[in-house]
Order: sequence, then structure tokens, then C-alpha cells
Amino acid sequence: MQRSPHFGIVAGERSGDILGAGLIRELRKIYPEATFVGVAGPEMLSLGCESLVDMDRLAVMGFVDPLLRLKELLRIKKKLRERLIADKVSAFIGIDSPDFNLRLAKELKSSGCRTVHYVSPSVWAYRKNRIYKIKAAVDLMLTLFPFENEVYEKHKIPVCCVGHPLADKIEFEDRKYESRSKLGIAESDSVTTFLPGSRKGEIERLAPIFLSVIFRILKKKPTKRFIIPFSGNESMGLIEKYLRRCDSSVRNSVVLVDDSLEAMSAADLVVLSSGTATLEALLLRRPMVVCYRLATFSFFIASRLVKIPFVSLPNLLAGRKIVPEYIQGELNEDVLLFEIEKFYSASEIDSELLGVYQDIHLSLRLGGSKKAANAVASLITVG
Repeated sequence: MQRSPHFGIVAGERSGDILGAGLIRELRKIYPEATFVGVAGPEMLSLGCESLVDMDRLAVMGFVDPLLRLKELLRIKKKLRERLIADKVSAFIGIDSPDFNLRLAKELKSSGCRTVHYVSPSVWAYRKNRIYKIKAAVDLMLTLFPFENEVYEKHKIPVCCVGHPLADKIEFEDRKYESRSKLGIAESDSVTTFLPGSRKGEIERLAPIFLSVIFRILKKKPTKRFIIPFSGNESMGLIEKYLRRCDSSVRNSVVLVDDSLEAMSAADLVVLSSGTATLEALLLRRPMVVCYRLATFSFFIASRLVKIPFVSLPNLLAGRKIVPEYIQGELNEDVLLFEIEKFYSASEIDSELLGVYQDIHLSLRLGGSKKAANAVASLITVG
């Protein structure tokens, strides 16, 4: 009797945990008795995935953090490799975190395990020679965005664009006032949501700037309201630490919430760190200002490797600048204040921007988790 599939699966951060949970749900519809082991966050854990290490241990950013924690990351990789080989998993699915997952995938593939990578590394932007390492490591690449497939097809790497699950999850209908009701915010309030990111380094680099901007806004417009979401106890503690240093006007005007999607849905304007959250803001139809700041040395290296005109997903997906983005030295209180006050003074939201948002949303509704699960099922069936 053939056993139910047993999958190795590794997510290294919040966005990967969400993608992983969606994939697990859909794989269970195909294989009701399927089991999962690897590295999981709260969403995947709630579905019964066994996590061998805390997901936060893989959450490294830039070029310096991985070097500082290299020994620990190598120990984690060894632990996962040994367990997944011993378990004879049906397939290994690495979700994002390519520097870690692709190395693990290559070792597992050489032992006979079928391998999938979910979320394409930015090979179209920098380190283009990685495509050869990817070819050696994976049996199937699952991409989120249609423009990513070309490079894999060119190098004859099996690829499937599944669209982004968030595009299926987030409806076209605006839920602003429903979200405000949940968060205890009045419909008539003018609300700006600030997202300094989920990683410690991001928060340390962006939260002080964001809070200073809030203070300056309140001096001119004391009735404005602000939301700052957090992800987990560590990020909440960091944000609260910075808030305690602020004037009472800031503390009294800021609402802390543990749901970034609701926080953005309730907002009129979103000011946020570059990343998956920018896609969420786009799908929610929210005007935004994108901020990107790395550690100095990491940016020094990245700026010499990355060859793309934009850093934010909305601009990359549109193929032109549709939302303002400020990178590294460009980012300061004055430019953020300028963009926010420009939004406050506008009589209505830019209808052209909303039209572009709508077109992108439609282009990414390709089935998401369901399509990804079917692609994985086809791989292990053929294999």
C-alpha cells in the first residue's frame, strides 16, 4: 500500500509562512493524510507542520547578517538535511529564503529527493549567474509574477507561474470601514498606517524616522490618527521601546495592532518598508510611500550588484514608477513629510493609480496556492 506523501518544507519568514500555509491547505485537499516537516511559522504550525527549528532563526537580511550567523545556519541546514533524507520525503519545498533553501535543495537533490523552490530569487535583477546553481538545485520553480518565467524557460528549468495567493485572498471590494470598526477607529478619521517591517534591523532603521514624522505631522494637524502593525513579540517590544521615547501626543495618536493587513485596509495612506507588504497595499488599493534602507555595508554591496530601476513591487510590476520610493540616503523625515502632506492636500485618490492597481491585481489571480499544489502533485506523480 502506497504511503501518503510526506513533504519537507522550509519557510524562513512571515511571508513564506503565509505561502506555506496556503500550499499545505491545498496539498491536503489532494492528499488528506499528507504530513509536513521542516521549518514553519505560526500559520504552518497551526496546520500541523512539524518545525525542527524556530522560523525566526532563518530570518536574516542583507549581506552581513548571514556571515555573522553562518555557523548557526550551517548547523540548521545539516539538521534539516539529515532528517529529510532519513524521512525519505516525497519532495522538498523551499519557500523563498533562497540563499539557505537552494543550498539545502541541492544537497537533497543529489541524494535523490525531488525539489521545488517557491518564490523566484531575483535572478532578473542581480547575481544572474545564480541561474546555473538554481538549475542544479531544483526540479521545479514556482514563480509568483509572470515576468519571472522568461529566464527559467531560457535555461530549460521547469517553471510554473502560480500567481500570488494574496491576489486570490484579497477581494476587489474595499473593506476600509469594516477594518476600522474592528480596530476601533472612526470612519471619519484621517488615518495613515506606518509599517517599519518585521525584522529587527528594519525596525531599528525605520521606526525612529516614522515616529519623528508622526510628531511633526501632529504639530500641524493634531487630529490625525496613525496605525503601526507589529509581527510577533520581538517587533512589538522594539516599537514600544521607540514609542516610550516619544512625546505624549505621538503615543496618544498611534494604535498598535498585530494584523498588518487590517492595519493597511483601515488606512487612507500607507508608508512602509519595501517588501511583500507593498503588494498587499496595492491589492488593497491604498496609495503608498515605499521606504528602503539596509545596513550601510549591505547597501554598499547591493548597490553594485542590483541592476533594476525600482525596488518596490508596485513599480516593478507596473514597469514604471507609479508610487514614490525612497532608498537609503534619499530617505529622511523631510521627503516623507512632503509626500504625506501632498496626499493630505489632494482632493481625491488618483483614479489612474487605482486603474493600474486593478490591472495588476487581475494579472496575479492565477490560482495561487491551488495551482502551486497541483504543480507539486504532478511532480511527485511523474517522479
